[in-house]
Amino acid sequence: MNSFEINKIIASILLVVLLVVSVNKLGDIVFEVEKPKMAAYKVEGLVATAKSTTNSNTAEAVDVSALLALGSVEKGKKVFKKCAACHSINAGGGNKIGPKLWNVMFRPVGAITDYKYSKALSSYGKEWTWEEMNGFLIKPASWIKGNKMGFAGLKKEEDRASILLYLNENSDSPKSLP
Repeated sequence: MNSFEINKIIASILLVVLLVVSVNKLGDIVFEVEKPKMAAYKVEGLVATAKSTTNSNTAEAVDVSALLALGSVEKGKKVFKKCAACHSINAGGGNKIGPKLWNVMFRPVGAITDYKYSKALSSYGKEWTWEEMNGFLIKPASWIKGNKMGFAGLKKEEDRASILLYLNENSDSPKSLP
């Protein structure tokens, strides 16, 4: 094969590609199709169930005693550095991007009066128990849907246990461990 034949083959392939793209574009212009407003089909006979904003906190029951045995207050202080950018932990500390966390354990969710919580947190209606805080720290966005905390979560049980112990310790009256 000489170079002239190779050039003809490459030109033919390019011409075919150009022709296909042109026909596709021309077809889009000539035959304008109106896109549907909803990208779903309605299936007769199905009843939609309303989703709660807090329905994902149905995780398996956690053995809190076993979980807390994995952590330590010292490690919690180190892990809390991830939280310190948005939260203060000092007794007289104020709110930052997130609310102050002094006395957070076993207080009602969304209870700090001088902080503007999301609607999801202010209407949650529970308190920060061991289980609630553990579930929230796994992935805040899915535990309480609609909250504005942008933290991805703590996947390691040891880290969550340590944070729980550290938050409990940073309180006027730390609770006894279960």
